[in-house]
Amino acid sequence: MKLSDFDYQLPKELIAQYPLPERDSARLLVVDRATGKIEHKIFRDITGYLKKDDLLVLNDTKVLPCRLKGKRKSGGKVEVFLLKLKEDLVFEAMIRPARLRAGEKIIFPNSSIVAEIIGRNEVKFSAKSIEEVYSLGVIPLPPYIKREAEAQDSEYYQTVYARKNGSVASPTAGLHFTPELLTRIQQFGTDIAYVTLHVGSATFKPVSAEDITQHKMGVELFEVNARAREALERCQENSGRIFAVGTTSCRTLETYASGKTEGSTDLFIYPGYKFRLVNGLLTNFHLPKTTLFMLVCAFCGEELAKKAYAQAIKEKYRFYSYGDAMLII
Repeated sequence: MKLSDFDYQLPKELIAQYPLPERDSARLLVVDRATGKIEHKIFRDITGYLKKDDLLVLNDTKVLPCRLKGKRKSGGKVEVFLLKLKEDLVFEAMIRPARLRAGEKIIFPNSSIVAEIIGRNEVKFSAKSIEEVYSLGVIPLPPYIKREAEAQDSEYYQTVYARKNGSVASPTAGLHFTPELLTRIQQFGTDIAYVTLHVGSATFKPVSAEDITQHKMGVELFEVNARAREALERCQENSGRIFAVGTTSCRTLETYASGKTEGSTDLFIYPGYKFRLVNGLLTNFHLPKTTLFMLVCAFCGEELAKKAYAQAIKEKYRFYSYGDAMLII
């Protein structure tokens, strides 16, 4: 299976640069795997595709303000992108420029906190707490959003149900939900459960091998708590359908189906994978040649997924993190 099989051309003007003021007013492309039918709706119309006894599974991770802008003591600009806490105030990080060497120190505007490079991709802070470190940062918008993070991104780049700190990127399929829409969904008889997968660099790790089966996913932490497990069992007992909101929820559920309730997962889903738990998938539109697009192709069927993307481009859907959504049933 070739990497080039998962390429497509997207006009740059379709890459959403800002969120919509009303989350649930995004467009929704609905794909029926059984019939191949494709419909064009508004996101809040999702209620028409959910039934009594179905289960909607959402990822409740919260994005950390992990992009820090500082300076070398010589005055040169430095960006520190915090990936994960290792110990004491030592973080694994992506540091730019990469030429910084161990022992160099980074200072931050209007702060007495100093960061020291202590090894390759490792930095230690002089702060009193982790919270103090993150107070230096901003929301980490993806590189295809060609602007700096603004105040509104602190709200709009989080799902309305985000509650567990730990991600370096948003589980963007969930950005379209409002509290009111979630309440309506439950009133119709569809249950809602929350799982956690902290989105790390593994989700966006570039696939470099032309034979995609040689790609190795990095590790991300997940949990399917007791309440979610009960909801999943109840849904199956009642012959309901399990809808994963986002590729992160999907990978969490499929990891859980293998017998793990928490810990780490490096599950890589690509065409040929046999889904064990997920019956429906809600997702945004993903970059070409990524593991996320490969997962969509695995769930939807490669031919139908590419047809749906072609229609989305033709109809000028908004793409990527702040873009429109796709429901696969």
